[in-house]
Amino acid sequence: MLNLQVALPQDVPPFFLTICFVSLFIFLAELLTRRFSVSALVVRKIVHLSMGVVIFFIPGYFQSNFYPAIAALLLLLFSALNIRFKWVLSLLALPDDDKTHAPAVKSYGTLLFPLVFLLQLLFLWESHKWILQTSMLVMGVSDSLAALVGSSVGKKHIEHLTKNPKTIEGSLTMFFSAYVLISASLFVFSPWFTGSLASAPIVMLFALALLLALVATAVEALLSHGLDNFFIPVSIAYILYLLQMNQPVFLERFLLGGLFAFFLAVFSIKVKFLTNSGATATFLLGTTIFGIGGMEWTVPLLTFYLLSSVLSKLGKKRKAKFDLVFEKGSQRDAGQVYANGGIAWVLMIMYSLNNDPAIFFAYLGTLAAVQADTWATEIGTLWPNPKAWLVTSFKEVPVGTSGGVSVPGTSAAFFGSLLICASALAINVQWLSEFGWVQSLLLIGFSGLLASLVDSFLGATVQAQYFDPVREKVTERTHSLAPDGIMVENRLIKGTPLVNNDLVNTLCALSGSALAYLVIRSLHFF
Repeated sequence: MLNLQVALPQDVPPFFLTICFVSLFIFLAELLTRRFSVSALVVRKIVHLSMGVVIFFIPGYFQSNFYPAIAALLLLLFSALNIRFKWVLSLLALPDDDKTHAPAVKSYGTLLFPLVFLLQLLFLWESHKWILQTSMLVMGVSDSLAALVGSSVGKKHIEHLTKNPKTIEGSLTMFFSAYVLISASLFVFSPWFTGSLASAPIVMLFALALLLALVATAVEALLSHGLDNFFIPVSIAYILYLLQMNQPVFLERFLLGGLFAFFLAVFSIKVKFLTNSGATATFLLGTTIFGIGGMEWTVPLLTFYLLSSVLSKLGKKRKAKFDLVFEKGSQRDAGQVYANGGIAWVLMIMYSLNNDPAIFFAYLGTLAAVQADTWATEIGTLWPNPKAWLVTSFKEVPVGTSGGVSVPGTSAAFFGSLLICASALAINVQWLSEFGWVQSLLLIGFSGLLASLVDSFLGATVQAQYFDPVREKVTERTHSLAPDGIMVENRLIKGTPLVNNDLVNTLCALSGSALAYLVIRSLHFF
């Protein structure tokens, strides 16, 4: 619960002492960068690490969260102004080849650091200080060490992960340091454990530390532009909070879910269902849904994932002619995982915090939507000699055109949606039985079908489409590869550049969940 406590007089001296410490760190950082030409990256990460350590000890000498929150607000304001006016260059990301120290702001990590600290102060201070300390320490120390090691000795870059290069050496540093810190925290703070953690044997606590370290490493590997400063502590704090609060989450199930998600990610890379970034995102999504949701949430997700992945691999020769039309291929990356599973991920998190059964119907609705969209595309392009019509005008268009619909594709969309609901009915989910099997099938089936038509409408109206001058055809891709190996920029002929296929898929997923949720709510069933 959000809580800002009253100011206490005894907290005033440590408040000013903390402000002085932070100011000293910033001053020394700028001095080392400007006067002694020390690498801005090294200086920034040392400050980052030091701040993580300082925050770890803050609950020890503050009685109330009022003055720490004020300090976080001041640092947040300073960081925002520094990004705008570039007062302290050592705290900003600089291009590697810049010798004049002219800043090129590529990271908002300095802004997100005090923001996530402020949020945790408000939500966790009253009875979960140790979670705040653990999550911020891992972000401050492990993330800094990963960047320092990766930039100095990292040689083996991880391909197809992020635009900002990540190295195996940096990721291993992140993992091992996070494991040590989390293990130590779980040992030191064990007297404050409640819920699933209170009775856990030491072996399981070390296994939890291992999984949390892997989660933190995956988050750090996937995110750039400073976003990891926010999501590393949030992901750790979220998991520990659920286990601590005795939600319907059991430590054993969470560990097994994380293990299964890890093996699924590795399997997906081996069979080329996913790229490295897609597999990493799938591990994070799977750990949340498998580990927290249990079988009721896992089976529908696996139904979508396995059936759609296999379907995308069928008829390669026939579908090869569409490879340069669609924005991405059949091997899904992190963006596609977020687009197809991101709404389901958010719904799982929402349910874990308030246990509203209507959210489960929204979850099935979003999975039905992405299943319908995927099946409509795959079956529509795989079907021999189909006819397609633009959903806005019913004018006949070539199969594969954004916004085009066909009888085989639309039929497959509805059938795929039904399979999502059927998978939940097969394991006898109580909420579906209470609502009715036929009613559930109709609700989820039509939620997926209508969402796929929303996807087609957006594809026909606002999704960006380009003209490929090399092959003289319309495509979703922004660039094409010429025969001589030169990348050629395609010309925008329709839609909005910011609206790509991933965004359209996300809106499709959102519409499916919204429709199912609104129907359940309007019926006042739960």
